[in-house]
Amino acid sequence: MTKSNYELTPQDLRQVSLRYMFGGQLGWNYERMMSVAYARAIYPALAKMYDDKDELKAIMQTELQFFNTSPFLSAFIIGMDLAIQSEEGIESKETVAALKTSMMGPFAAIGDALFGAVIPTILGSLAAYMGLEGNPLGVILWLVVAAIILGLRYFELPIAYKQGKKLISTMSGLLQDLTESATLLGVLVIGGLVPTVVKVMVPFKIVIGKKDVLLQTDMLDKIMPALVPIALVGLAYYLLGKKSLNSTRVIWIFLILSIICYSLKILAIG
Repeated sequence: MTKSNYELTPQDLRQVSLRYMFGGQLGWNYERMMSVAYARAIYPALAKMYDDKDELKAIMQTELQFFNTSPFLSAFIIGMDLAIQSEEGIESKETVAALKTSMMGPFAAIGDALFGAVIPTILGSLAAYMGLEGNPLGVILWLVVAAIILGLRYFELPIAYKQGKKLISTMSGLLQDLTESATLLGVLVIGGLVPTVVKVMVPFKIVIGKKDVLLQTDMLDKIMPALVPIALVGLAYYLLGKKSLNSTRVIWIFLILSIICYSLKILAIG
C-alpha cells in the first residue's frame, strides 16, 4: 500500500530534479517521446512512496504513457505529479494521467516560446555578434545565460511539489497570458532580425542609356527594404508547413538553391 501522506524529503526532490535535468531526453522516441525520461526521473521517489510492488508497477505504467512538453518547464509537472500522489497514492492514477495530458500543452507553448525562441534569439544573437567582433564577452554571456536557465530548472520541481494542486488552478490563467505574450514577443523579435541576419540581395544591373539602374537598391528597396530576405524566410515557413517536408529537407533545399542562385548570379550576399 502507499504510505499515508508520505512527505518526500529535500534530498528525494533533489534526486528527481537532477535526474530529469541531465536526462530529460534519454530514451526519446516517436511513439511516446519523453515518457521514458519522465518515468526514469520520477521512479526513485515513487519507489519510496509505494510499498506494494503491484501498485508501483501500475503507476509506472501510467507514467510511461505519452508525454511531450518543453524540457525547460517539465519539472513543474513532475512536482505536481509527486504532490498529488503523496496525498492520494494509487487512487490518484487517473488524476495524474489527466494532469499530464492537460498541462503538457500549455507548458510546451510557453517553454518553447521563451526558452526555445525568445531568449536564444535575443541573447544568442547578441552573443554571436559580440563573438564576430572578436569580443570574448559573447562566449561568457551565452555561458552565463545557460547557467542561469539550468539553475532555474533546478528549483522548479521543489516549488511545484510544495504548491501541489493549488498550482494547477492559480497558474492556469497566468500560463495563457504568458503564452500569448511570449508568442507575440517572439514573432516581433524574429521579424526584426530577418533583415539584419539574412543578408541576401539581387545583383542585377539594368543599363538605360548612360544610367545604371540597380535592381536591388533602385527598385526592390523602394518597394520594401529587405524584401528578398523576407521573401526567403516566408518561403522557408511555407515549405515547413508541407507534410512531405521537414526542417532537414528544407535546409538541404535552401543549401542547393543557394549554390545554384549564387553561381548563376541570381542572388548574392548583401
